[in-house]
Amino acid sequence: MDWNDKAIATRPGEGLPVSRLQACLLDHLPNVSGTLKVKQFPGGYSNLTYLVSMGENEYVLRRPPVGAKVKSGHDMGREYRILSGLKSVYQKVPTPIYYTEDLTIIGAPFYVMERVKGVILRHGMPKDMHPEAEKMKEISTAWLDTLVELHEVDHQRAGLDDLGRPDGYIERQISGWGKRYYQAKTDDLSKIDFIIKWLNEQRMTSHHVSLIHNDFKYDNLILSPDDWTTVSAVLDWEMATIGDPLMDLGTSLGYWINPGDPGDMKGLQFTPSHLPGNLTREDIIHQYELKTGRTMENPVFYYVYGLLKIAVIIQQIYYRYQQGLTQDPRFASLLTTIKQISIIAEQAIKRNKIDNLI
Repeated sequence: MDWNDKAIATRPGEGLPVSRLQACLLDHLPNVSGTLKVKQFPGGYSNLTYLVSMGENEYVLRRPPVGAKVKSGHDMGREYRILSGLKSVYQKVPTPIYYTEDLTIIGAPFYVMERVKGVILRHGMPKDMHPEAEKMKEISTAWLDTLVELHEVDHQRAGLDDLGRPDGYIERQISGWGKRYYQAKTDDLSKIDFIIKWLNEQRMTSHHVSLIHNDFKYDNLILSPDDWTTVSAVLDWEMATIGDPLMDLGTSLGYWINPGDPGDMKGLQFTPSHLPGNLTREDIIHQYELKTGRTMENPVFYYVYGLLKIAVIIQQIYYRYQQGLTQDPRFASLLTTIKQISIIAEQAIKRNKIDNLI
């Protein structure tokens, strides 16, 4: 069975102007010819990702979501620059090829990169695609090893030293995500208010600085089609920066649903981390500490931060849906997801642990 990630027909309202895009790509991509064909990769809720092919050549195009106004979160030029810098020091990223801010082509800035073929583990994937428990454990270990690798990348040699401001990073993140939530607020959710207040009261301090991905999860990894325990490429660098690697790990923990978590949590299905054989959240922290020598002194803080961040990102998407800026039917039930996340975060705080919460 061919489980390589595949593109499908574009969603309504998210198509690309083929004739203008074809003319642009013929002018700027090397050795291409033929008629442009466009499909869309179905995963993701943020930046839109397309398969564009001309003759035998295939590329991936990235553009901001329709109706998005959060420039810092959807800056195509920044993402292109990150990929360009990383490619010189870290091979597990696609090669960037072309970037433009010319809005007359598709109505938004976009960039084009190489297509890396392989397997992406997504929530809701067919049961026949589920790895056996032993293999799943190896894949989850490879996931963790790749995150450790990223946190060791020499960002100065990659020319990305000015990508972020590590001083005061934690405080800015807590403050910033709280502000973003209230700017996109649509409903009164008292648990979110409680979580934001609790995080602000913790006063954690950064002790480590590294390149951080900020959205590191299974569906942003391309696995080798010949060996799913080998990570071929890391995708979706839109939120990458220089900051505290433990905050990066916290974001990943927020997405991570344990195999033993109850049905209410598994219902979130962010990624297939709930499949038998996966490491647990506590396993991940323990292994990360052993592999890096860094200690996570307050796991609940980082886990709850990750949950809040995910809730706010979803809230921003739901806000765009409520405002009629996007018509993607997947967004209609996102408020329920935000509520579920807030319940989990509150339980983690009250029980002072990150596993066995409900």
